[in-house]
Amino acid sequence: MRLYALRCLTSLLLNVVKSRESGTSDLSAMEQLDYPLSLTFKIGTLANDFVARDRMGNVVVYVRQKLLKLIDEVQVYRDESRSDLRYTLKANKWIDFSTTYTFTNAQGQEVGRVARQGWASLWKAHYEIFDEQQQPDLTIREANPWVKVADGLLGEVPILGLLTGYFFNPSYLVTRPDGTLVARLTKKPSGLGRRFSLEKEAEFERGEEERVLLSLMMMILLERRRG
Repeated sequence: MRLYALRCLTSLLLNVVKSRESGTSDLSAMEQLDYPLSLTFKIGTLANDFVARDRMGNVVVYVRQKLLKLIDEVQVYRDESRSDLRYTLKANKWIDFSTTYTFTNAQGQEVGRVARQGWASLWKAHYEIFDEQQQPDLTIREANPWVKVADGLLGEVPILGLLTGYFFNPSYLVTRPDGTLVARLTKKPSGLGRRFSLEKEAEFERGEEERVLLSLMMMILLERRRG
């Protein structure tokens, strides 16, 4: 019996080591995510932050971005207690139209990055996702840029501008190089644009889920700040 227990413990430890060496993510390895995920921004805090929950309402992560920093840095925690830091998302330079954001896990390993495609994103949001080897992996594009235009125009109208979150709600599509739709992020009708929903459209390949989630989390912080 003791020998059997020792073998089980050894096997478990080996799996943990292999998981870390292969770059398996905290989000993918430690959670069985139940889609769709809901992302809800908090109001009245001194940070740009939101909570992600699964279909059953369980907290997946708490994402927090400190304001008034020259270089963007975002922390991804297990929950709102902020006792378990899972990831750090950090810009490679001062706030800019073409900044790249690198993802590092709790062990300090780079697991991917996302880059905003400069001036092109002023019209239609466009981001490129890279894997841990800095190779192009996936793309995020805004489905219909005219929704953002209408939102901006109505937002300039007194009183009505407070209601834009209920009428104009853009969607963002995550695709592979072959055009396969992997995930869809949609802004839901809500005051102050507080709520988003993330749908999985295809089964994730190795490492994709982690990079997609982190990239979309970073993207909505940036796009929401732009309005």
